[in-house]
Amino acid sequence: MIERLSEKYLNKMKELLGDEYDDYLNSFNEKRIHSLRVNNAKISNEEFERICPFKIKRIPWIENGYYFDENDRPSKHPYYYAGLYYLQEPSAMTPANVLPIEKGDIVLDACAAPGGKSLELASKLGDSGLLVSNDISVSRAYSLLKNLELGGHKNIYVMAEDISKLSKKFVKSFDKILIDAPCSGEGMLRKDPSIIKEWEDKGNEYYANLQKDIVKSAVSMLKDGGMMVYSTCTFDKSEDEDIVSYILSLDDDLKLERINEYEGFTRGIDMDEAIRLYPHKLQGEGHFVALVKKDTPKTVTVKKKHVSKIDSKEAEEFIKLIKRDFDDGYFEIINNNLYFIPEYDFEKKGLRILRSGLLMGEIKKHSFEPSMALALNLKMDEFKNVINLSVDDKRVISYLKGETISVPEAKDGWVLVCVNGYSLGFGKMQSGIMKNKYAKEWRYK
Repeated sequence: MIERLSEKYLNKMKELLGDEYDDYLNSFNEKRIHSLRVNNAKISNEEFERICPFKIKRIPWIENGYYFDENDRPSKHPYYYAGLYYLQEPSAMTPANVLPIEKGDIVLDACAAPGGKSLELASKLGDSGLLVSNDISVSRAYSLLKNLELGGHKNIYVMAEDISKLSKKFVKSFDKILIDAPCSGEGMLRKDPSIIKEWEDKGNEYYANLQKDIVKSAVSMLKDGGMMVYSTCTFDKSEDEDIVSYILSLDDDLKLERINEYEGFTRGIDMDEAIRLYPHKLQGEGHFVALVKKDTPKTVTVKKKHVSKIDSKEAEEFIKLIKRDFDDGYFEIINNNLYFIPEYDFEKKGLRILRSGLLMGEIKKHSFEPSMALALNLKMDEFKNVINLSVDDKRVISYLKGETISVPEAKDGWVLVCVNGYSLGFGKMQSGIMKNKYAKEWRYK
């Protein structure tokens, strides 16, 4: 793969790494790293280790991150469809890992697609606070939304906006902000050498200018006392430490926080608080991460109270099957879809919003069709009628493929289908036969 890299790039890395340059080149001959991050909103690390069917090994610097063997296929396992984990490269797990989320925080993931970092931020929040996940690309934002739904998260807004537009709406609105900025991708060249073409076409200056625009908008949205992570998957100082210096120049109250040391980490260039991750020094790709704090008294967010309105008898009847108090938000019908929206509310007019809160389901003429998002948000003991199948039961894959399955012992009506106690989706029983309600676009392939 090294032969696909340009001489210009190799000379640049030789100057940057010095005596470590040969080790960096040798890393291109190593096998690709495979890893996953456990969704602690659904399962603890200890329980995952107990039930995991794969050979796994802890990632040293990620509490809920694991390497898995290249011969395993976790994306084909029912636990993946239950949202118990997300496949993500180890170094890419680091930005969300170092951002200290507290319960009740209002959090922005500014460049969020495909969603791995948002999933971890939402997991840290649990059922508290609010996560606003944004990506400027609508198609990528839909992928982000699906991953958040698969993870079972409900206190979310998913948007597809230019961050400069968000900054005009949300001045000093977020306790925590994560910016995994668009970059030249030098840290991913070992994984995908084809990136070098874009690196040669655009160069570091193109991305540095884009990054400055993004961070300027982000700083204006950070609350007093808030914290922000800036990260890239590139090595160039102009996109890394220089951008952090630019961030600090925007507000005298912004200070760098030191990120903890782990074996294999390298400190930033003339910026000891930041970290650099190199593929020849740890089992992961290249990354840069810095943590900034606005060193002023913290602003407290006050919840806004709303009145719920459900003008659907069928929806109300279905909600009675759910054993949960919906007291931390409100119901709202938008275009025949019923949503449960967090009490933390923002002015949404004029924004391209793909999802507000939890999609409960679709209100039809004489019926209510619950959503996949709702099913994956529910725990097994939160629904009155449940079919809990063993992970080895052939009917699990049949269900995930959208096929009709037989469950003679099940009661008629709506059922929540689970695998080893973890929800997958809904079905509707009649005389021992289940009408499959697993969404077509989510099915096992």
